[in-house]
Amino acid sequence: MDPLPPTGIPAGIQSTGSVSEVMPTASLRGYGLPAVSGRHRVMLIDDQKLIGSAVQKMLADQNDIDFRFCQKPDEAEALAGTFQPTVILQDLVMPGIDGLDMVRRFRTIDGTKHVPIIVLSAQEEAVVKAQLFEAGANDYLVKLPDRIELIARIRVHSDAYQRLLERDAAFVALEQSLADLKREQAKSERLLLNILPAKIVDRLKDGPGTIADSFPSASVLFADLCGFTEFSQHVDAQNLVGMLDEIFSTFDHLAAAHGIEKIKTIGDAYMAVAGLPVPRDDHAEAIAAMALGMLEGFRGVMQQRGLAMQVRIGIHSGPVVAGVIGRHKFIYDLWGDTVNMASRMESHGEPSRVHVSQATRDLLAGKFRFIERGPINVKGKGTQTTYFLLGRE
Repeated sequence: MDPLPPTGIPAGIQSTGSVSEVMPTASLRGYGLPAVSGRHRVMLIDDQKLIGSAVQKMLADQNDIDFRFCQKPDEAEALAGTFQPTVILQDLVMPGIDGLDMVRRFRTIDGTKHVPIIVLSAQEEAVVKAQLFEAGANDYLVKLPDRIELIARIRVHSDAYQRLLERDAAFVALEQSLADLKREQAKSERLLLNILPAKIVDRLKDGPGTIADSFPSASVLFADLCGFTEFSQHVDAQNLVGMLDEIFSTFDHLAAAHGIEKIKTIGDAYMAVAGLPVPRDDHAEAIAAMALGMLEGFRGVMQQRGLAMQVRIGIHSGPVVAGVIGRHKFIYDLWGDTVNMASRMESHGEPSRVHVSQATRDLLAGKFRFIERGPINVKGKGTQTTYFLLGRE
């Protein structure tokens, strides 16, 4: 027990612990102290019931202050956990516990780690104060303190602590908002990556503007399902879309495996390109390998479904223009004579075969096997010598 100085007990407090009027009850607002929002929760820890009653009396007319008194120091931690004080008033000398140790203990508990602690003591020694501040105390008052000063210090420390809580809550909310934003950005980026090449997505993120590039050499592939129109008239929508999804997913897997960019599907047609948006010298080899894999993968899907449909594939190599069109719904597309010629290779081809132009065949010479189809009349191109791709050398 930290004894009171001879003049420390105000008149009207009896040894029995009863409390009478100790000071006028005029509001502190009249002393020019700042008005505060929110409530101040004050917990006093002192083994003297007399002190608890006196402090309670001092705070009785402060409508925004909630007060709890703990006479048993070993119960202080539990009370702090339930009451959640915004200020702790603590006696320095109490039986069975060192006040310094109690301050240190409060500073190790999550719920009181940052709660302001005002130590009350009859001692006025600088060394003691220094030890308390080093242990984590925020303030020091000689008891029994002046009422006006006590309330002022409670408000200052409680306001600061509540601002700290508000700041921490704001930081948590900000971090949550940033995390939510990052998740939404990642979701948007995944959606963009489903329709645009990764390099193009990066350029879109850098800022608005037209994205258009010319590539001197690339290989374009078209594939079309033979007999699909007739087949679609005799199957329900769910099975039809399910089959297309399985076929095109197989093609997508092959495109990813060979580093080829899928451009789009139109109905039962599939379009892909090798050599852009990142140029590569082996674009013809990559697209040829994918085309052979498409024939094999398509046959597997048909066998599993018990169907006899076939796929027709055409390839041409040459210069292309690529870019993004659209403002709300983006599409990465290709233009140029190479695209038209590749489409003609598909439409003039044969079921279950890969039809390639002379330009593509020249790029693959010595690496893949072909059979010459001979001169054919290609719409818009006249007579052309073309080839069927058979496999690797």
